[in-house]
Amino acid sequence: MFSTVTSVGIIGMHSYMVDIEADISMGKAKFDVVGLPDAAVSESRERVRAAMKNSGFDFPLVHITVNLAPADIKKEGPIYDLPILISLMLASRQLVCDIDKCAFLGELSLGGEVHHVNGVLPMVIEARNNGIKKIFVPKDNESEASVVDGIEVYAIENIKQLINHLTGKELVAPAVFEVSENDDKYDFDADFADVKGQFQAKRALEVAAAGGHNIMMIGPPGSGKSMLAKRIPSILPDMTFDESLETTKIFSVAGILPKNVSLIRKRPFRSPHHTVSAPGLSGGGSIPKPGEVSLAHNGVLFLDELPEFAKNAMEALRQPIEDGVVTISRVAGTLTYPCSVMLVCAMNPCPCGYFGHATRKCTCPSGAPARYLSKVSGPLLDRLDIHIEVPQVNFDDLSDSSRGESSELIRARVNTARRIQTKRFEGTDIKSNAHMTAEMTRRFCVLTEPASMVLKNSFDNLGLSARAYDKILRVARTIADLDGAEKIDIKHISEALQYRSLDRKFWNTEK
Repeated sequence: MFSTVTSVGIIGMHSYMVDIEADISMGKAKFDVVGLPDAAVSESRERVRAAMKNSGFDFPLVHITVNLAPADIKKEGPIYDLPILISLMLASRQLVCDIDKCAFLGELSLGGEVHHVNGVLPMVIEARNNGIKKIFVPKDNESEASVVDGIEVYAIENIKQLINHLTGKELVAPAVFEVSENDDKYDFDADFADVKGQFQAKRALEVAAAGGHNIMMIGPPGSGKSMLAKRIPSILPDMTFDESLETTKIFSVAGILPKNVSLIRKRPFRSPHHTVSAPGLSGGGSIPKPGEVSLAHNGVLFLDELPEFAKNAMEALRQPIEDGVVTISRVAGTLTYPCSVMLVCAMNPCPCGYFGHATRKCTCPSGAPARYLSKVSGPLLDRLDIHIEVPQVNFDDLSDSSRGESSELIRARVNTARRIQTKRFEGTDIKSNAHMTAEMTRRFCVLTEPASMVLKNSFDNLGLSARAYDKILRVARTIADLDGAEKIDIKHISEALQYRSLDRKFWNTEK
């Protein structure tokens, strides 16, 4: 006796349809699973056997062969437990029903409960795109699966509930997409109104948020670099539905999507420790999983104490930051994850942190500040659009009881600037000024004559690279957008030039 049940597999962000074929024949009791299963899939035999028995069904004591087709793609994880069980129930005639245009996903417990699995959102989208009309998923995956239109999603708690539904004894209502309170995109714990002083740094972060620019903050310990960085998500522009869907897919694949959250509507903020490995940042594993740079997609990747990160970890970010995608090659294949992030870095000016401090003396040996800065490669610094100094906050600012400008007001200006960019780049894949192509930079970064002269003089005096030249133009374009100006004027280009601290020849790190 033979049966076929449809399921879905996933490798990285790529989903594909899988046919679970079960054959039952007379002979010595044996249970074979073929079709390149990994250890977790092979162990499905024991979970399925126990789940059937403990749910009141008979496990066939005959020769069972289960094939996972296509057989040339390695199958990973416990997601095939449920479809394997259904295929055995059909083949053994313990279940008689029509499952045409249906798909099944889920891990089984020994008692017959259906448990959460990773990557359900992209798999449901793939099922819908392949003509599947109904899909059965674990109850814990109901929120994310219900986001997808054009397919009926049924959230299942255990095997008995599923069998009763398929046989018509007790129907399960399809899931309905609802935005939960957990998805509130404006609920931020940190606000820029709490920041004392640091007006130039706050302005630079507003410019960075408005144009999606990468930024480096340099300053002594306690100047507020980390505090400023943690407040960046509160001023970033609202996420579009497509951005929310992309980010949710990555969280789903990584298995870190919060329970009962259907869509990620807050821009991610990831802050890995400086001991993180290169694969931890960019992604890795035998079957590669998303790294920190992909988990921060459409949000912020904050690297505090940048020179303390391993050199190979920092260099692993160069290509993803430039291209907005990270490509991971393994023997089993090549996977690509999106990673369009706003990179925010912070560092001290020297190992002790007080080089150039107004009141405290640097205790580092001669040449230490230069060696400390040299830990960050020039090509990586070149990919950071904005470099700003974050000085120590003075007593008057700290003791001021008044609140500063709120994140809500800053975000309103950022949203206005982003709407200008959305209209500018309509019909393209570009979302912000920071990601303009070279042709777009020439087309949209039009300078007035005085602004052009200032940039020419600065290019020669600061010894700017071609990449730095383009980034200054793009930052100036963002400043002009915040100002509502069509052309880049002298005040816009002058402010953009101020945000290139590490390009200045007078940045002297010798004591």
